Amino acid sequence: MLCSDHLLKFDLTLLDPRMKLSISLLFIFNLLFSLASEKPDHNLWDRYLGKYVSETGTVNYKSMKIQMDTLDAYLLQIRDKSPQSDWTQDEKMAYFINAYNAYTIKFILSKYPVESVKDISFSGKDMWTFKMANIGGTNYTLNQLENDFLRKMGDPRIHFAINCGAVSCPKLSNKAYVADKLNTQLSQATKTFLSDVNKNKITEKKIQISELFNWYAADFTLDGKTLIDFLNKYSSITILETAKIEYLPYDWSLND
Repeated sequence: MLCSDHLLKFDLTLLDPRMKLSISLLFIFNLLFSLASEKPDHNLWDRYLGKYVSETGTVNYKSMKIQMDTLDAYLLQIRDKSPQSDWTQDEKMAYFINAYNAYTIKFILSKYPVESVKDISFSGKDMWTFKMANIGGTNYTLNQLENDFLRKMGDPRIHFAINCGAVSCPKLSNKAYVADKLNTQLSQATKTFLSDVNKNKITEKKIQISELFNWYAADFTLDGKTLIDFLNKYSSITILETAKIEYLPYDWSLND
């Protein structure tokens, strides 16, 4: 008895050339569709973060630079397995948060050692305006990843998940963001940032908060809500609506 492979080869030889071409094109289409639907292995990024980022968000860039092969392997997946139409919003959001953070690390390592992220430039452009983040074969800036993708998803908590490598930024999580845990992860990142007295000082009648809340004020006042409304949702201290608001200076020193 002939095996199935032999039968397939035999049958194909009997087909009209045009039919064989159609079958070949269908096979190629299905293969490309299958490849396009794949998702990056965020576990690879998760293990890398767990190895080099502390619970408090301090980053061991010196050791990271020695093991850049792992980071580069993950960034290749970010490039080749970009969001598709059948992805959920949580899958897309987790993808872009991880992509932003991974490319931030890549930018910093390419110039490390540096004292501040403000010291990093490429062809005269800073790390937020240089097109180096490759998503699906197209190069984007970090600003584009944030403003054109993440912010348009309408969840202001993303500001506490993405990290710019500076001391005053929300801490870099030592775990990758994943779709099935995303809501919990975003809420925890927001609460952690607000409770950090080095970045926000909150009382009932006066708050001294990060410049992030000033720069992205529109994101925290959606649907007629006030900034205080947003803060009270995640702060352990209930803030009066009449509380005085001040913004703290931003420390751009490297978070190492």
